[in-house]
Amino acid sequence: MKASARNQFTGTVRDVIVGAVNAEVHVGLKGGEIIAATVTKESVDELGIKSGMDVIAMVKAPQVIIVTDFGGYQLSARNQLQGLVTDIKPGKVNAEIDIELKGGEKIAATVTNDSVETLGLAKGKTATAAFKAGAVILAVKA
Repeated sequence: MKASARNQFTGTVRDVIVGAVNAEVHVGLKGGEIIAATVTKESVDELGIKSGMDVIAMVKAPQVIIVTDFGGYQLSARNQLQGLVTDIKPGKVNAEIDIELKGGEKIAATVTNDSVETLGLAKGKTATAAFKAGAVILAVKA
């Protein structure tokens, strides 16, 4: 599949919690991480999403926030994936940051060059990629 979302995680649906309008889908990755996706109930029905099936969870890089120090705070973002910074690709205004998760998957985030400096981002540094469940798009094989 070709899509503009840089982050595409192949995983297995672990759980589907259906509400009146929306559903929460938990996708297990090979490293044990779970991605929570909030999609409409209609999407779950149309795509036939159910526990045990393989899906692709996609997240655009600008939707990913990087945290290096929570400072005692908690975030409302359901998805918080910790890993090591493996690459920093600076541009004129923004940089792309790649974080490798424990299962080997990589997640890319785009942040300002100022944020790279403020967060002290460097290869090998631990960082957490955070994104809301509503930022996840699910795809299934047709």
